[in-house]
Amino acid sequence: MTLTELRYIVAVAQERHFGRAALRCSVSQPTLSIAIKKLEEELGVLLFERGSSEVMMTEAGGRIVAQARRVLEEADLIRHLAGEEQNELAGALKLGLIFTVAPYLLPKLILSLRGIAPNMPLMLEENYTASLVEQIKCGDLDVVVAAEPFSEPGLVCEPLYREPFFVIVPKGHPFEACDTVSRQDVAREQVLLLTEGNCMRDNVLDSCSELAARQKISGLTNTLQGSSINTIRHMVASGLGISILPATALTENDHMLFSIIPFDRPPQRTIVLVHRRNFTRPKALAAIRQAVRTAQLSGVEWIG
Repeated sequence: MTLTELRYIVAVAQERHFGRAALRCSVSQPTLSIAIKKLEEELGVLLFERGSSEVMMTEAGGRIVAQARRVLEEADLIRHLAGEEQNELAGALKLGLIFTVAPYLLPKLILSLRGIAPNMPLMLEENYTASLVEQIKCGDLDVVVAAEPFSEPGLVCEPLYREPFFVIVPKGHPFEACDTVSRQDVAREQVLLLTEGNCMRDNVLDSCSELAARQKISGLTNTLQGSSINTIRHMVASGLGISILPATALTENDHMLFSIIPFDRPPQRTIVLVHRRNFTRPKALAAIRQAVRTAQLSGVEWIG
């Protein structure tokens, strides 16, 4: 049994396909298939059920793959301990971000990171929280920026900042005459939200119970079928309805498109930094935290 064989079975478990797993591991499919077959013979158990279009783990295979991931993480830790004198801020960092944070944080984060860790380029992935969690668990990502609530065994979640939500309305909307609006006021309007599965939609509905209750009771179909804040902004500007956006998604030129109204009791979300418990580059994590904090995000409350 070798670490290479363990990497192969982890790749197949994730891809559910021998060809794609071989590409991920930069080997030919026959090389990967032969190595896994050899490992199955050595262990005396079938790890995968081979189908015509998809590969499925057996019950024993699922347990062995889970342990293989832990072994590979420990092997990475050994390499880290052996190379402590090496610079943790040299080499690419695989960073994942949720869709509703990436466009607003990344430009400022990258500028800030140039001065903090100029030799640490970022390999970036934008996706939904669930997908990012799977990728960080299997080692395809090193660090993830997501939003609370967040709780996953084996992953460490560190709060970065809180940001309030604001109401955006089309020009000429009655809310323009108000200094603030209540959540009850908002719940009576046609509100454009992101699709189900997007954590910002959940954040908004969790913090605006009146809006969530009204949707549940009346069965309103006022949810935007997409994942783009930018699309919602332009739909509001066109007069289709109102929406609720986080502070970091608002710019100084937005007043030309729509009006921004504060809540009387602002709902908010907490943005967090997520990494594996035994991640072997703690200085890289510290660099990302520092870069986020010095990224000059407007309207946020820093934590810690």
